[in-house]
Amino acid sequence: MSLFRLDASILPGASASAEIADTVEAEWASARPGAPVVRRHLGTDPLPADAWTLATTGGFTPEPDRDPGQREALALASALASELEGADAVILAVPLYNYGVSQHFKAWADLVITGAGATTPVLKGKPTVLVTVRGGGYGPGTPREGWDHSTPYLRRVLADIWEADLTVIERELTLAATTPGMEGLKDLAARLHNDALTAARDAGRALAA
Repeated sequence: MSLFRLDASILPGASASAEIADTVEAEWASARPGAPVVRRHLGTDPLPADAWTLATTGGFTPEPDRDPGQREALALASALASELEGADAVILAVPLYNYGVSQHFKAWADLVITGAGATTPVLKGKPTVLVTVRGGGYGPGTPREGWDHSTPYLRRVLADIWEADLTVIERELTLAATTPGMEGLKDLAARLHNDALTAARDAGRALAA
């Protein structure tokens, strides 16, 4: 049983999403010792910004007329789709940035869609854990309720388009311990942190089952 893990944090040394994903992976690995893990870190090794455009235009161009950039982008899109399709289980760690989805994740998802086909359910029935974290609070009744434009998109792509057997682990207030003005939220942030780690351990065991 193989695992595919993707990270999108631009700060890997202090990544809240990676900490939770590490916990999921550790539980999975303890139940699947020696099983292969394929990793892709979009935050430290981002995909070319023009790859999706080149792959898309290349797809509409007859093969003999494609330029080298289009051929390279199409090969990348196909490889990314195959990488995901080839896994038996998936962990995705994707933070909220500027109230929206990480640009690195969006570029990756667009290329996978191009490589696999717009309606191909590349994760159909596949156990998938999405870890997503937010520095502030976006829940009901908060000043920024409704400002999280990442998590709904992630659910739509992973569950509705790609048909993953999806488990979502969310953690909010990751910046409470270090941000002036958020001191009163530290206790709540700590509880949410512990809840996320507990959910991660549960998800990791279920992922390996």
